[in-house]
Amino acid sequence: MEGGNSPNLQLQQLPLATAAVSVQPHTDSFSYKENLIGALLAIFGHLVSSIALNLQKYSHIRLAGSKDPRAYFKTKTWWCGFLLLVLGELGVFSSYAFAPLSLIVPLSAVSVIASAIIGIIFIKEKWKPKEFLRRYVLSFAGCGLAVVGTYLLVTFGPNSHEKMTAENITRHLVSWPFLLYMLVEIIVFCLLLYFYKEKNANYIVVILLLVALLGSMTVVTVKAVAGMIVVSIQGTLQLDSPIFYIMLVCMIATAIYQATFLAQASQLYDSAQIASVGYILSTAAAISAGATFYLDFTGEDVLHICMFALGCLIAFLGVFLITRNRKKPVPFEPYISMDAMPGMQNMHDKGIAVQPDLKASFSYGALENNDNMPEIYTPATLPIVQEQHGPKGVSAPPYRVLEHSKKD
Repeated sequence: MEGGNSPNLQLQQLPLATAAVSVQPHTDSFSYKENLIGALLAIFGHLVSSIALNLQKYSHIRLAGSKDPRAYFKTKTWWCGFLLLVLGELGVFSSYAFAPLSLIVPLSAVSVIASAIIGIIFIKEKWKPKEFLRRYVLSFAGCGLAVVGTYLLVTFGPNSHEKMTAENITRHLVSWPFLLYMLVEIIVFCLLLYFYKEKNANYIVVILLLVALLGSMTVVTVKAVAGMIVVSIQGTLQLDSPIFYIMLVCMIATAIYQATFLAQASQLYDSAQIASVGYILSTAAAISAGATFYLDFTGEDVLHICMFALGCLIAFLGVFLITRNRKKPVPFEPYISMDAMPGMQNMHDKGIAVQPDLKASFSYGALENNDNMPEIYTPATLPIVQEQHGPKGVSAPPYRVLEHSKKD
């Protein structure tokens, strides 16, 4: 009789175990407080990281423009930026332990806003008010839209919370929705990697989709690791569980491969394109992973979900406008040395550099007249009327370098 009742006992205990890992209802006031703490930590972390990267860039530029023989890592500015970068990354890392994944990931738009504002502040050119507004109207509009989108994300973000214990993470890891999501993601990733490696499909969308798919797994594991560390600090030790180290290894591996693909993309495309397209793709992939793995939107009403989606779209548009306004680097085009032309005498022996003449002239490489020079070599010109310097009936070459002396 006991053996007949034991299956019923198991069936009755299963809903209780499922309820133990179910998300807290969003009516809990403390869950809103956790959302606010996580959002503030993420905003602080992205803001500090953006300032740190600009400080390190300033250190490199300052050393490149001076005769200082020191390496960049021996300057106080670079180390100050490095310490701020560590502080910012710790802030972003800890924010995943408090707020849902789908809320934290889109807040990386704060770093784009901060970089745009810092770039405008440190501009050394002097602009008139009208020219300044015309030049940076897209940046201002993008910053405004990104701020509005960030506000909507924080206000209408998912409010689901659960303790990141080893049992809960293991249960999510073997759930059917996440296994199906992982299967689709692995297939898409392998197809993209095949076209990228074998078919040389070096399109920015292909590379950044690879980065986004890896990044979605990175943020899932980051939230698990950060949450388990916080639960351990609160008194329930989770660091002795194997799932913690599995998540830690996956976090490091996916982050390394993600950085590798980003480095390859930076060699082929402009950083502004990478910032805008990468932000959109990575955010969309991370929100999908959070909704599938952590069930971020469970219990949310349709209005909150629609307003959250609207906030994401507005933030996407703001980031696109900010990065759209960045100046594209102009490649350096060196002038043609006249010494490399056949039949031309070497003039660098006398310390005279031949450079393009920027005046309204058809001559290329013309020099200014100087009576103190012992010899003046006139450049090759495009004559309107060809001169005859030889015997009659014998035409001279159309382009000829004539040698003159001071007597002539």
